[in-house]
Amino acid sequence: MKELAFKIQGMDCAEEISALKHEVGPLVGGEEHLGFDLIQGKMTIKSEPSVTSEDVMQAVKRTGMQAELWEKHLAGAEKESSWWEQHGRGTAAVLSGVCLLLAFSYHASHVGVVHAFVGGGKEGQTYPLFSLVLYVVAVISGGWFIYPKAFFSMRRLRPDMNLLMTIAVLGAMLIGEWLEGAMVVWLFSIALLLESWSVGRARNAIRSLLDLTPTKARYICPNDGDIEEALVEKVPLEATVLVRPGEKIPLDGILMKGLTTVNQAPITGESMPVSKQEGDELFAGTINGNGAIEMKTTKAAGDTTLARIIHMVEEAQSRRAESEQWVEKFARYYTPLMMAFAILIAIVPPLSGFGTWGAWFYQALVILVIACPCALVISTPVSIVAGLSASARQGVLIKGGVYLEVASRIKVFAMDKTGTLTLGKPKVQRVTPFNEHSEEEVLEIAASLEGQSDHPLARAVLDKASELKLEPSMAQEIQMIPGKGIKGIHQSRLFWLGSHRLLDDNMAESAQVRTQADAFEAQGHSVVFVGNEEHVCGLLSVADSLRPEAKEALNTLKKAGVEKIVMLTGDNQGTAKAISTQAGVDLYKAELLPEEKTQEVEKLMKNHKYVAMVGDGVNDAPAMAVASLGIAMGAAGTDAAIETADIALMSDDLSKLGWLVNHSQRALSIIQQNIIFALGLKALFVILALAGVATLWMAIAADMGASLLVIFNGLRLLKRSKL
Repeated sequence: MKELAFKIQGMDCAEEISALKHEVGPLVGGEEHLGFDLIQGKMTIKSEPSVTSEDVMQAVKRTGMQAELWEKHLAGAEKESSWWEQHGRGTAAVLSGVCLLLAFSYHASHVGVVHAFVGGGKEGQTYPLFSLVLYVVAVISGGWFIYPKAFFSMRRLRPDMNLLMTIAVLGAMLIGEWLEGAMVVWLFSIALLLESWSVGRARNAIRSLLDLTPTKARYICPNDGDIEEALVEKVPLEATVLVRPGEKIPLDGILMKGLTTVNQAPITGESMPVSKQEGDELFAGTINGNGAIEMKTTKAAGDTTLARIIHMVEEAQSRRAESEQWVEKFARYYTPLMMAFAILIAIVPPLSGFGTWGAWFYQALVILVIACPCALVISTPVSIVAGLSASARQGVLIKGGVYLEVASRIKVFAMDKTGTLTLGKPKVQRVTPFNEHSEEEVLEIAASLEGQSDHPLARAVLDKASELKLEPSMAQEIQMIPGKGIKGIHQSRLFWLGSHRLLDDNMAESAQVRTQADAFEAQGHSVVFVGNEEHVCGLLSVADSLRPEAKEALNTLKKAGVEKIVMLTGDNQGTAKAISTQAGVDLYKAELLPEEKTQEVEKLMKNHKYVAMVGDGVNDAPAMAVASLGIAMGAAGTDAAIETADIALMSDDLSKLGWLVNHSQRALSIIQQNIIFALGLKALFVILALAGVATLWMAIAADMGASLLVIFNGLRLLKRSKL
C-alpha cells in the first residue's frame, strides 16, 4: 500500500474530519486507512496504488473543502499567501458586524432602541428597507465561509454545526427576527475566527520547534579548504563545521576542536549548560556557549535528533487519547439527535396545545444554535497538542495523546537499575592496600595493566588514576585470562589483576583479604584483586553510583499518586539490595534475564493494570513493550531508544518522571473540565429554551464563549511548568 499526505483547506473542526471520513474512507478502503492532524490541517491516507491523488482530491472537493498534496503545500509554504487567504475570514466577520451595527442604528433612529431590539415586525412596526438590505449583507458576509459547508452537509445527509447555524439563521429571518438572525451569523463568524486563531497558536507551538535549528552552516570545504556557507541540507556528512560563541549548532555531530559549554535545553530540557570537550556529542538546535568550536557532522539535516523530535511530535497527534476518541464518537450521534430533538420541540408542544407555533419554533432555533458541538470537539485536540508541545520543550518526547493520558493513570513504576536508577558508569569507590603497598601504588599497578582495555571496570580504574593525577607506564607482555582477569609486566615484575577465581589460581587467600572482600561485596560492590607472584598487593572496590536525584525523584512519584516502585535488574543480589536501599524502592528483583523482566512486568500488570517500565529503550525493550507505558531514559542521540519507547526522556534526569506524571494528570484534568463544562452549558440552555427564557443571541454568545473558554483552558498546558 502507498501512503499520501494532503493539506486540507477548510478543515477547522472535528465535524469536517467526520465529513472527510464519510467521503474519502470508502475510496481508500475504510476509515482505518485515514489519519488526521486537525492542528496542522493534514490528512494522511494508506491505499492501493490504483487510488490516485486526483481521486482523493475530488473526494475532498465533494465535502466543500480543498486538498493539496502535502509536499506541494510545504514547497509553497514560503510563498506569500493571497490577501484574501490571510484576511478573508476576518474581513467577512468585520463586514458582517459593521452592517449589523448600521442596520440596527438606522432602524433604532426611526422606531426607538427598544422597538428595534425586539423586532420590526412587532407592535405594528416594520423594518426600513435600508436596514433590511444591511441585515441581508450582514447575513451573507458573516456566513460566507459557513454556507458552502452547510450545503455539502445537507447533500450528504450528515448534519453538522454549519447546517445547524444556517437553519437557525434562515428560521429567524422566516419569522421576521432579522436582527437576531444577523446577530447569530456575526457571533458565529467571530467564534470561528477566534477559534481559528486559537488553533493557530497551538500550531505555532509545534512550528516553534522548527525555529530552533539554523538554516545555514559554515563548513570547511574538503576540496580546497575554503570556508563555505550553505543550507544545512547541503552540508555533507563528516564535514568540519565551524560554530562561533552564542550561535546555534546547525547539525548533530562530534566536537573535534575547542572547549565550550552548550545549552541543551531545546533537546533535553536541562536547565544548566553542559560542558563539552573533544569527542563529546553535539545536537542540532542547541546553543553554543563562550567557545569557538569545530565539529564533525554525523547526521544529515533530516535525521538529526531535533528533526526526529519534530517528526515524532507531529506524528503523535494521530495516536489519539481515549477521551479524544470518545468525544468524536459522541459528536457523531449527538448532532443528528439534537437536530431531531429541535424538530420535536417545534412540533409537539403546539400540537399538544401548549403555546403558539411561533414561540416553540423560535425555541427550537435556540436549541439548534446551542447544540453546536464545536466547543466539545475542538477542546480535546487543542489540549493534547498543547500538552505534547510543552512536554517536548521539557525534553520529554511523548509519542501520542494516548500515552499522555495513560501516564496519568500509572500505579506502578518498574525500573531498570543500571543507567536508570544508577549512573551506569562504575567507579572505584575504595582502594585497600595490603603487604606494605600504598593506595597509589596499587592503583598505579591496576591502571598499568588496564591501560589498553575498554571494559567498563577498566575505564573505572583509569578514571580513578586520572583523578589522582597518576601517570603509570603501559604494562608489557599483557595476557588476557578469559573469565578471570589480566596479567602483565609492570616495572620489570609480573602482576595480575582480576576476580576471586584468578586469586584462587595464584595463591591461598588470607583471612584479612577475605574479610575485607566480603565487606565490600555485602555493600553491593564488585571486588578486583591486584597481586604478584608472592602476595596480594591490594583490592579495588568498584560500584555503580546512585543518581543524585534518584531518591527525591521517587518521592515525587509517590506524592503524585504512584503506589509502588519496583527495581528489576540482572545484577547480583548484593548490589541490587544496596541500590534499592539507597534509592528507597518498594521492591527489587535481581539476577533477571530480559525474558524474566518481561514476566515480572506481566505479573505487575495483572495486579495493578497500569504499569510503566523505565529502561534504556534497547536492552529493556521486551519489558517496555509489555508495559502500559515504555519510557526510555537518556534517549538524546540514541535513535533506537526514541523508536522503541512510548515516551523518551531526552536527558538522564529521573526528576522528569515526576514532572511527566503531574503534567499528564493536569492535561487529563483540563480535558475533563472542558468536556463537563461544554456539555453542562448546553444542558443548561436546553432547559432555558424549554422554559422559554433563552434567545438566539444568548445561545450563540454562550456557545462562542464556551468554545473560547475551553480552547484557552487547553492552551494553559503550553505554560512552562516547573520540574
